[in-house]
Amino acid sequence: MPHAKILLPAQCRGARGLLSWSQGELADRAGVSRSTVKDFETERHALHHSTERLLIDALEAGGVALIAPDNDHGAGAGAGVRLKSAN
Repeated sequence: MPHAKILLPAQCRGARGLLSWSQGELADRAGVSRSTVKDFETERHALHHSTERLLIDALEAGGVALIAPDNDHGAGAGAGVRLKSAN
């Protein structure tokens, strides 16, 4: 069973940077307020699961892929973000 996707504040900031989106643009595309994006990215508060899903969907529709951390308890990589392949 695949794990549910989670969004970390640093991933959100990085994804916006890759897409050249402002906090306001992400908020508009996700249907949330800009203050929600701002407060999440600055770690003032956590997101409700439904809001997190809206942000993930908007970022993925914009062309980024969220990379989950490798939890093999070894020398795995941390969470990240990258542009999706143009294929």
